[in-house]
Amino acid sequence: MPGKYPDRIRALPLFDGRFDAYKLAAQAGDVLFASYPAGTSIPAHRHDTDNHGVIIRGELILHRNGTTERYGVGDWYEVPAQQEHAAEFAEETDEIEFWFKPDSSR
Repeated sequence: MPGKYPDRIRALPLFDGRFDAYKLAAQAGDVLFASYPAGTSIPAHRHDTDNHGVIIRGELILHRNGTTERYGVGDWYEVPAQQEHAAEFAEETDEIEFWFKPDSSR
């Protein structure tokens, strides 16, 4: 799997989803260390979790609410539970995503 994550992170179980990621399970949610090849496109979808992420390499192009937002290295983004969104990655991109369960404390 692409990405320049440390050995400890690469030893985590793989996420079983539409993109490549290592998954660290937690009581209140999950942490994903995700890598996207250039040209990756994720169609419009929703999830049951509040998602927060930070880009550590490349760029996320996020489509939601009729707008397009770009997030680069060091930028944080948030996608609330049930918000429809789509994503594109024009260049190789790595990010750390936090997927919080709706009933977890804030």
